[in-house]
Amino acid sequence: MTDKSSQDRCDVRAGEKVVELPAQGDASVYFIGRIHTPWKSRKDCPKNAREARESEAICTIELDPRWAEGLKGVETCSHLIVLYWMDQARRDLVVQVPGHDRATGTGRGTFSLRSPVRPNPIAMSVVRLVKVEGTRLSVIGLDCLDGTPLIDLKPYFASTDAIADARVGWHVDRNPDSDN
Repeated sequence: MTDKSSQDRCDVRAGEKVVELPAQGDASVYFIGRIHTPWKSRKDCPKNAREARESEAICTIELDPRWAEGLKGVETCSHLIVLYWMDQARRDLVVQVPGHDRATGTGRGTFSLRSPVRPNPIAMSVVRLVKVEGTRLSVIGLDCLDGTPLIDLKPYFASTDAIADARVGWHVDRNPDSDN
């Protein structure tokens, strides 16, 4: 893992803003497993979960055996929420210029984006569960690099997790034909 606080600043895009990170963290996280995907580099990785679902690439979530009993009943789920740690992401950008906005140079606040670049690079995907074999789950819909640390798994409930009228104003305004 690379120390992001000493990361070369040459990869900061025009319009982006870097902040100094705190000297130490406030909490600890237990990685409960690893995610295995076909993607070894950022350029090959899907840009979002929708792209990943459309690729139909089967990824494997490998849970640490100590958590095996925590999978009891997960085989009954059609979809799961997967929380993972984007361990190769920068952590010090407060304003970012997304790749699709490079031409305009439009900076957006980190918390208005789904970018993995954030103070705590926690990512989330809703995946389709294909099968469970022991502590290995085969899923479709992940957008992370091979070897990404797993933070948590949760069942996805369409009845409570889906919000039909949710919107991101800047995205809708930029893409009026999109479903957000």
